[in-house]
Amino acid sequence: MRASLLQIDVNEGESIDSRRLRVASLVREQAGAAELVVLPELWTTGAFAYEGFASEAEPLEGPTHEAMAKAASDAGVWLHAGSIPERDPDGPLYNTSLVFSPSGDLVAAYRKIHRFGFDKGEAVLMGAGEELVTVRLPETTLGVATCYDLRFPELFRGLVDAGAETLVVPAGWPERRRAHWTLLAQARAVENQAFVLACGTAGTHAGVPQAGHSIVVDPWGEVLAEAGAGEQVLTVEFDPAKVATTREQFPALKDRMLGLPAPRR
Repeated sequence: MRASLLQIDVNEGESIDSRRLRVASLVREQAGAAELVVLPELWTTGAFAYEGFASEAEPLEGPTHEAMAKAASDAGVWLHAGSIPERDPDGPLYNTSLVFSPSGDLVAAYRKIHRFGFDKGEAVLMGAGEELVTVRLPETTLGVATCYDLRFPELFRGLVDAGAETLVVPAGWPERRRAHWTLLAQARAVENQAFVLACGTAGTHAGVPQAGHSIVVDPWGEVLAEAGAGEQVLTVEFDPAKVATTREQFPALKDRMLGLPAPRR
């Protein structure tokens, strides 16, 4: 299976409408090059541009949904379209990821569970999601998480218990904690014996330099591909069957004693 991670530079001088058009074009360029395309977190606004969340928030089926659905259909790819600031008409804002099928259908939406900022920013401006989300592709089952979620291993255990084999993590991760980004991506891969596809942003958002360095890690923790700091497309080929092989050769997940799902009755 081939995946392309689009490490977008969220240029503060570029309008959101212009960026949507540019990103849709980049998605279309992946036709024939990848079966799965992944975008970063909050690429329409910038993950640290808190002051724009309310004004730039859109409904789930808003302009970004429309543009990305068409791009996925035009390219014939599965598209994890990163995340948007979603305005729920009956509730708060959410940091919501959208996943589209090759026919352009919205097959999943994930509201970020762990909000970053402590007592400011996303943590106070957005509501917390409550549901784990997986998406079944012909080749593998995706487990969906977003940025700060990467620091909470119990979420990923839940995704594995739900059948996830490939963990997809769009992010807007700051450069000053880039070492954590790489370390945590590898840790989530090793402890869950799963592939990790972690796609970050490039450039500077609201004065915060971004880490870039999108990364693909295999179930043994080996880095299959890693981007640099600037905007680029990172394309990698990986074998989803390696998850089952790894779990059979080194069946550590079977030795879990804590945090197991309740037995069915």
